[in-house]
Amino acid sequence: MRSRPPLGSVLALGALAVFSVWITWRAKAMEMGTRLEGAPSRLIGKPAPAFELESLDGRRISLAGYRGKTLVTTFWASWCGPCRLELPVLVKFYREQHRANQDFEILAISVDATRDAAQGAAKTMQLPFPVLLDSDNRVSDSYSVDAIPALFVIDKAGKVIFSHVGFVMGIDAMIAQQLAIPNYNPMGGAR
Repeated sequence: MRSRPPLGSVLALGALAVFSVWITWRAKAMEMGTRLEGAPSRLIGKPAPAFELESLDGRRISLAGYRGKTLVTTFWASWCGPCRLELPVLVKFYREQHRANQDFEILAISVDATRDAAQGAAKTMQLPFPVLLDSDNRVSDSYSVDAIPALFVIDKAGKVIFSHVGFVMGIDAMIAQQLAIPNYNPMGGAR
């Protein structure tokens, strides 16, 4: 005669299964988003919501600290497939176009729940720009991010001038256009 597992074990296993389904659904919903891919944000033409977040290297970084520079921000997560396609494009763009005297910066804002997840992905992808942590989604919520990757370009005065949701080939050319980089060639940087 086989014994039955204790009721507590069965309930715990059931709860784990329900949680697994829910977290998978939530991750996929955020990856797919409710806004159409590429649809403009309601923030276009408006001041960018202020933020201050901790970077992976422990610094406190704020939007206000970038006044006078054009800022490209991307919201991403280590578990997001399209983000893992977009970030290498941004890395290549940054390495080809960014110089110490440039008047633009890229910030990668991770919505990962843990620092370790963001740090591991940032290290694997060798992200050369600041990576900030928004594990409580306070900043992503203020930008109405309901899908990732979500990219925003904020002008020197702090106004959102461009947004894009999802990964698309040519995002680097779109950014170059927003940054007024003349003769940008996505196959090899500026011509």
